[in-house]
Amino acid sequence: MTDVAHLPPLPRGFYERPTLPVARALLGKLLVRRMPGRPLRVARLVEVEAYLGVRDAASHARRGPTPRAAIMFGPPGFLYVYLIYGMHHCMNVVTETDGVAGAVLLRAAEPVLGFDGLKRPLTGPGKLCDGLDITRADNGRDLVAGGDFFLADDGSRPPKRARSARIGVEYAGEWAQRLLRFYVPGNPYVCRA
Repeated sequence: MTDVAHLPPLPRGFYERPTLPVARALLGKLLVRRMPGRPLRVARLVEVEAYLGVRDAASHARRGPTPRAAIMFGPPGFLYVYLIYGMHHCMNVVTETDGVAGAVLLRAAEPVLGFDGLKRPLTGPGKLCDGLDITRADNGRDLVAGGDFFLADDGSRPPKRARSARIGVEYAGEWAQRLLRFYVPGNPYVCRA
């Protein structure tokens, strides 16, 4: 594996595209987390979901730039973190161009480095945030600036991809059936195949 300590963050242009191509391209990318007093943690994305802004009935942006969802309308390459059920953090990367809402939910990742002794696998958005110590305090983090959390490309060949409907959005009517979830088939860290 490439020395991840020296990998640069993905550039803004990676995120500044339509949400679906970004979601597909995120599979296989690395999540890099540096924390004081802890070993470097690196995980490879194996499952994501696309949320297509104001027209998507399952997106937080469907009601416009509310205080909660305003970041989804901002520049791409920022982290959008929210609580679900009042207790689990979920993280998204903001996509599209400034003023157009879009985001990709990061659902699951395969541990690569620094997760020895981790009690909960990274198999779900809440567990992924727990494993990387991502909280609401990280909402609005610029992923392109580098620092202690960013996404990177180690040059690995893109994995095989499969598509399905998103998980847990049955309330969204026809949007619940759209194939906006991307995952690596056969990977044991994917939530559901």
